[in-house]
Parts: sequence; C-alpha cells; structure tokens
Amino acid sequence: MKPIAVLIGIVLFHTLGAADTPPVPPYVSSKFIFEKAPFASCHAMTLVETKSGLVAAWFAGTREGAPDVCIWSSRQVDGKWSEPVEVAKGLQADGTSLPCWNPVLFQPSLRPLWIQLDRPLMLFYKIGPSPSKWWGMLRTSSDEGITWSEAKRLPDGILGPIKNKPVELQNGNIICPASTETDGWRVHFEISPDKGKTWRSVSPASETAGKDGKPINAIQPSVLTAGLATLIALGRTKEGKIFRTWSPDNGQSWQPLELTQLPNPNSGTDAVTLKDGRHLLVYNHTSKGRSPLNVAISKDGVEWSAALVLENEPGEYSYPCVIQTSDGLVHIGYTWHRSKIKHVVLDPKKLELTPMVDGAWPK
Repeated sequence: MKPIAVLIGIVLFHTLGAADTPPVPPYVSSKFIFEKAPFASCHAMTLVETKSGLVAAWFAGTREGAPDVCIWSSRQVDGKWSEPVEVAKGLQADGTSLPCWNPVLFQPSLRPLWIQLDRPLMLFYKIGPSPSKWWGMLRTSSDEGITWSEAKRLPDGILGPIKNKPVELQNGNIICPASTETDGWRVHFEISPDKGKTWRSVSPASETAGKDGKPINAIQPSVLTAGLATLIALGRTKEGKIFRTWSPDNGQSWQPLELTQLPNPNSGTDAVTLKDGRHLLVYNHTSKGRSPLNVAISKDGVEWSAALVLENEPGEYSYPCVIQTSDGLVHIGYTWHRSKIKHVVLDPKKLELTPMVDGAWPK
C-alpha cells in the first residue's frame, strides 16, 4: 500500500472510529480504554501481558501532582477493557494524602526453573509531593491484577522503574530503567538478580557528552536488547534530543550518554526490542509540544526509519508505553488530551518504513 493510501486510511479510521470501520493496516485496533471515569485527569499509562490477558495502569485524579491522584487499573477480558478501579493511593500514617506517580507493570518470566511459581505480577509506582521528593513503592498480584498485596516501600536509594518497563535478561537479572530529578536530571539502572528481593544501582560512566561538555539532563530511559550482552537505553532530555547510552555487559556498566538526532520536546518516550531483533520507538517527533506522536523502527538503535504517525492533531498525545505480546502484535498506550487513555494495536510486519535523514521525519 502506498504511503498516501495509508495516510488516507488512517485519517478515515480515526475520524469514523474503530468500532465503525474495519481497521486499516498496520492497525489492528485503536480504542479508548474507558469513555467515562471518576477522575478529571489521567496520565502515564503502563501495559503488561499476563496469561489471562492484558493489564493496564495509570495515575489519575484532579490534576497531576494533586493529593487525590491515585493509581488506577483496568484488565482486558475477552477483548474488552474492564471499568477502571483504584489499586494504589498515597494515604500516609498521619491521615494526609500525597500524589501517586508513574505506575509500571511487570510480569517476571518462568526463569530460573527452580522458582517457577515465584512470579507475581508487579506494580511499581511512586508516592511523594514531587518527582524530586518521591519514593518507590511496590504491590504484587498473584491473580493477574484482580487483587493486590499490601503496598511496600522499596529500599532506600531504590526507586524502581521510573516510567518504562523493566527488562528481564537471559541470566535472570531484572534491570529497571530509572532516573532522579534531585540534583539535576540523572539516569541510572537498578538491577535485581532475585525478582525484586535485593537491588543494586548502576550509573553511566559519565554524563558530560552534551553541548559544551555540560551534563545531559536525562530521565525516563527505556532498555533495549541488542544481542549477546549488549543493551541500549534511550530516553527523555531537556536538551531537545532523545539521549542514547549502551552497555556491553548486560547492564553492569554503561557508556557516557550522548544525544541522538531524534527530537524530544522534554516529553516521555518508550521503546521495545521486537522478536525479529528490530527496535521500535514511540515518541513525539517535535522539538516543542506533545503532538505529533510517532513510531520509528531501527535495526541497530542508531539509524531510524519513520514508520507511523499515531496522532498529529493539536493537543497532547504523550507518555507512550509499548509492548509486544506473545502473538507478535505491538500494543501502544498513551495519554490522550490528559482526559483519556488510548490503546492502539499494530501489526509490526505491516509497517511501511521510510529512512530518516539527519533525524528529519519524511514529508
């Protein structure tokens, strides 16, 4: 299908609605998780696949940072999303409430064999008055998100994944992409060899690869796997470009951060390594604002091809999450005008790619 035909089809698909017209490739579906909800504002969706279906979570309340902001969740059963339910809140011992932030869902695999039964669904999130003062929390579920354990605070100095999903390596280590916003924006990675029982933190070797040798202000990385022991991380910066760093030893050490040619308007991104070895990135391809929202593909994490524009109307389309499910389809969730959560399913084999030159989206 020619690019102009794909564009026309996508416009019709979004204009008429997924329920009214057959999806146009590479789309499989494109729907809101909910139409009405008991909150005014929502943000920062996360997705995970379980044996009984998809589970989603996000934070929502009056507005971002308000004391009533809690973590909400929905489960996809027989292709339909359940009504949102509150699964975590920031109620403190003295009766006051603090806002919750940036949930991240993660399902450990069956590795290693001797702890096959020890794989509860994990819900990481943050509580605190602001990102510079928040702390990491964890709840777990043994029934795919129907019920949840008591909330536990993570160890001092461990925040858990800040926005994007952990990656489980072949050696069984779980690596959480993390960052702090206290003394500047700094990226680090938290590694657990025992499914979250113990942790240690690893930071990039240097963060002085920015303009004029100044530190790159970077947060919210995503981790990609690139064969053998090589990992790649990409994420958000204040410098107007997506950052990249890489590890040659399964995350035990990381190279200095560098800026890529891809634009970033100081907004969250997410990425996933597909089963065929390619990397898929969801991000706002703009230097200002949070529209458009784009999908790009790369074979090496360095050179990228334009694949799809998910949204390009005025407004906010932001903070994407992306996973590939066991059937090979790609699921993307994102904030839609801060009032709804959009869930898009794509067939990655049907994406038509156009190489970008110097990081420019093709016209």
